[in-house]
Amino acid sequence: MNLKQIPRHRKQRKFPDIFTKEEVQALFDTCNDLRDQCILMTLYGAGLRLSEVAALKVSDIDSNKMQLFIRNAKGSKDRYALLSQANLDILRTYWKAYRPKEWLFYSRNNTGTHITNRAVQNLFHKYVIKAKINKNVTVHSMRHSFATHLLESGTSVFHIKQLLGHSDISSTCFYLHLLKIESLNVKSPLDQLTELDKADD
Repeated sequence: MNLKQIPRHRKQRKFPDIFTKEEVQALFDTCNDLRDQCILMTLYGAGLRLSEVAALKVSDIDSNKMQLFIRNAKGSKDRYALLSQANLDILRTYWKAYRPKEWLFYSRNNTGTHITNRAVQNLFHKYVIKAKINKNVTVHSMRHSFATHLLESGTSVFHIKQLLGHSDISSTCFYLHLLKIESLNVKSPLDQLTELDKADD
């Protein structure tokens, strides 16, 4: 019996909850801690994974090329992520206040190492509740929202693939399913036929 011939049951992938741009802003606005705000803004502004933002080093910030160096990302690959001007501005304010040496976001337990994934999760959920966002969201929802909002603004799916560090374009194309119909600015071919018919009259 050839096990390879048995059809595999395709796991249904549910659409995750996505933040609206207004909800992302509300999350930032309710944040009353500079370090926490920097973490949230970096997660969204660069589309980072939880482990990636936690392990950022000060030396990973390249303000000349406006990019973040992400070392040993998923699949043990290094990549560069987007560094927005707003992100850079708040990181500079944060650096002047905290003067971090090696790790960008240190643990507050005086361990001398970077913030833990659990600590990032805890602060994220604290501000989601504070902002009264009633959605089933996780830290990874910031990355989903980053990709979806870029697509909505017209950014190429191939550029987004590179920014997210996806090895397979099909992973990035998943975000196409999350786009709202009205944001596509596409007309049905039926309407186009109707317009042609009217033009002929």
